[in-house]
Amino acid sequence: VQLQASGGGLVQAGDSLTLSCAATGGSVRRYTIGWFRQAPGKEREFVAAFGWSGNTKYTDPVKGRFTISRDNAKNTVYLQMNSLNPEDTAVYYCAATTVVWGRVTQENFYTGWGQGTQVTVSS
Repeated sequence: VQLQASGGGLVQAGDSLTLSCAATGGSVRRYTIGWFRQAPGKEREFVAAFGWSGNTKYTDPVKGRFTISRDNAKNTVYLQMNSLNPEDTAVYYCAATTVVWGRVTQENFYTGWGQGTQVTVSS
């Protein structure tokens, strides 16, 4: 499976943005789809995951602000981001994994990385 993230842009603090992760070559229902981000000068970090069974997981800084969801008909996973702040500025990536749920925050278990999408939040 190959994933492609899109939907990034330049927004102001407090705004909302929805990212899309479109899959080709496989069904998103068969994988856990994860969102990761990489801020300038920092390592890539886990943001959220949507499991094949519908489980969800979020990193603490985005809990209550971000929502991950899946549209099976469109073979796409979304990341709804609300109340954005400058610390959310990063390139956002999505990828797929079949690793056990307890390890879905670890990027080395993921495959199908595509080009990321830039999210810039101005203060």
